[in-house]
Amino acid sequence: MSEEPAPQPPPCREGEKDADRSSLSIPPTANSPFPLGRGVGGVGPRTSVIMAAKNYARFLPEAVESVFAQTFTDWELLIIDDGSSDNTPQAVRPYLADSRVRYFRSDALGQSRAKNLGIALSRAPLVAFLDADDAWEPTKLEKQLAIFSAKPDVGVVFCKRSLMDEGGKPLAAKTNEPRPQGISSSSRSRWSRLVGSLKPHPLPDGRGSERGFVLPAMFTQNFVCFSSCVVKREVFAHVGAFDPQWDLAIDYDLWLRVAKFHAFDFVDEELVRYRTGHGNLSKKLRDRVDTAMSIMHRAETRYGVAEKVPSEVIADGYASTCQTLAYTMRATEPVTSARWYLRALSWPARRFISLKGLVACALTSARPKRAEGAAENATENL
Repeated sequence: MSEEPAPQPPPCREGEKDADRSSLSIPPTANSPFPLGRGVGGVGPRTSVIMAAKNYARFLPEAVESVFAQTFTDWELLIIDDGSSDNTPQAVRPYLADSRVRYFRSDALGQSRAKNLGIALSRAPLVAFLDADDAWEPTKLEKQLAIFSAKPDVGVVFCKRSLMDEGGKPLAAKTNEPRPQGISSSSRSRWSRLVGSLKPHPLPDGRGSERGFVLPAMFTQNFVCFSSCVVKREVFAHVGAFDPQWDLAIDYDLWLRVAKFHAFDFVDEELVRYRTGHGNLSKKLRDRVDTAMSIMHRAETRYGVAEKVPSEVIADGYASTCQTLAYTMRATEPVTSARWYLRALSWPARRFISLKGLVACALTSARPKRAEGAAENATENL
């Protein structure tokens, strides 16, 4: 039997624009004046869920089923198939019987443009993202939308995550993992003096940060699990969408732009199941760090972050990002790790941590090699 053709995007209706696949801008019609009401033009769903997928047919059904299981049901799901070569079209087909599911197959756009295509084709005033290899708990959208209703000024709401392995088996959180990066408890009081009256709240990984104006915290640590976020559409209309210049850390670049102007909040519950162990994050980690450093530099010099974030915090962000890679590589490549600790010493922040790391590298060089550090625990700004 020949393979059925993949469903194709419908033609644009009269008055609609074709999705801009290279720009950061969102079509003007997408900027709804009804942040918690119906979709564009007063019709359509209240929440659009965007799922960009490429060769994740083996995981996609679980992700889609988790959307169907939501206690909040006024949603649309846009699946953007970014040129998959596996059986993603067949995996999607059973769900197209539900009119809330829309499927678009594209050429290999890359993750930034694929997500931007989803945003441009969506209709709701709130936009949620779910990677095709992750899944949601049933009350996720309901609890996040309650925050938008209670706090109209909030632009982004995220939540905690739990970990699962490639097969979907839950993984225990590592509470005793060394933390060479991130926002340490000892630095929170210093940050309060630097930033002002921001009050610390627990982050999904147990570190401290702030609700509301989170730009200083975000510069040092990208603490938002991407599959956990819900964003007001007007935020994209204000700061733009994902920048196709970046192949990695695309959400970090977006959050730095968003956090300069819009408040963040979160649900203090594990409402996302985040899959680990099936990707090649460790192999890409050096590229991710280089990209993150470039994003940070551009945010500092072009986005005006330096006007909003104290210089001490900026230095903390650069140093901690270098230390993230150094820590992850320390067990298997101590010489390369030492070079990154030395690079971290270029900034005045966290120098004691870098010096301790250099000592640890020297000790590691004299020992038998151990397993590489878990890349899932080294996602600082990555």
